[in-house]
Amino acid sequence: MKNRIKSKQYFSQAQKVIPGGVNSPVRAFGAVGGEPVFIARGKGAYIYDVDGNKYIDYVLSWGPMILGHVDSRVIKEVAKTLKNGTSFGAPTKKEIELAELITEIYPSIEKVRLVSSGTEAAMSAIRLARGFTGKDKIIKFEGCYHGHFDSLLVKAGSGLATFGVPSSKGVTKGIAQDTIALPFNDIAKVKEVIEKEKDNLACVIVEPIPANMGVILPKGNFLTTLREITKKYNIVLIFDEVISGFRVALGGAQEIFGIKPDLTVLGKIIGGGFPIGAFGGRADIMNYLSPEGPVYQAGTLSGNPVAVSAGLATIKALTKEGTHEKLDNITQALIGGLSKIIVKTNHKAVINRIGSLFTIFFSDKNIICDYNDASSCDLKKFAKFFQGMLAQGIYLAPSQFEANFISVKHSLQDIVKTIRSAERVLTK
Repeated sequence: MKNRIKSKQYFSQAQKVIPGGVNSPVRAFGAVGGEPVFIARGKGAYIYDVDGNKYIDYVLSWGPMILGHVDSRVIKEVAKTLKNGTSFGAPTKKEIELAELITEIYPSIEKVRLVSSGTEAAMSAIRLARGFTGKDKIIKFEGCYHGHFDSLLVKAGSGLATFGVPSSKGVTKGIAQDTIALPFNDIAKVKEVIEKEKDNLACVIVEPIPANMGVILPKGNFLTTLREITKKYNIVLIFDEVISGFRVALGGAQEIFGIKPDLTVLGKIIGGGFPIGAFGGRADIMNYLSPEGPVYQAGTLSGNPVAVSAGLATIKALTKEGTHEKLDNITQALIGGLSKIIVKTNHKAVINRIGSLFTIFFSDKNIICDYNDASSCDLKKFAKFFQGMLAQGIYLAPSQFEANFISVKHSLQDIVKTIRSAERVLTK
């Protein structure tokens, strides 16, 4: 690898005009040390930095590039759309096409509203649930990230539940006190809190497959029981599938686990690499949205035609038979090879994987199933592993608490190189 001289220069320049030198915190490499890599371009499974270094990309813009970078089908549709304009602030036919495609693939979604980001979608879904139920309190789960909306920037303590403990400055106690944070995968505590707070709870929001504390898999009956108890007390269940939607399966986590939430939050893949978000669900709930109902939500760029065109092209490509099987097979080959190398080099680590999502946890534990498990991992070892892999031309998520992604463009040769690179790094 060449020295990353230009990246260092650009980072120094950026810090003078951008807080922290980046426009999203994890890009700053704060968890792994060193300066972030500035990217010049991408193609297929690869990205190239400003110094000319080539990397096998397992970040894929944090998930949207499931078809790889510069996919010809997406570029073609975007180019056609650009010729007609970029934004109108008025309805377009393609918005209907994307909404219809989403509702066809997700049986739980009868109506859908397009927005511009996952944060906006989660924020709006929460407001809608409160407006529909007339209740104020919500339950979220420790380690599940739903964007930087005030009500959702609340962390759980070590007790049964934590009320009103914001995890970011600028979030008032008044807003945070209506959020209850519980441990993921602990259904007994969920039952206890819901029984106590059932008359005050508007909704429960959850990543059915958490990917913002690293990839965590739900235990056997956790999601099923969560669905049963929320339905029993008429509490709105919201699945945040911004990451898992269209990725772990065409119909997301709800297809895999056979569960129909009341509302679903989507993003990332449905924009094919352009900014987008969406939330949808039961028609009786969605009809509470303005202009039909009393819950207000609006956005200047909602349903942006460029993003919608890219999303349509991406989803249509994913509907082709065998696409997700290919993703699963290539991911399994990678995880199988990495697992053997971890044993061979006498390291202790756990790899959580579902579909084309995976995280490597350096830990003495045999299983990582919640935020406390993830927090106990060896973050210093992860940082060394990350930097070693980066030097080998392997671009992984620069944090132990993030997911890695596979695209349809990753080849067996890419997998072999990644495994061999991991063996060199872990041996060293």
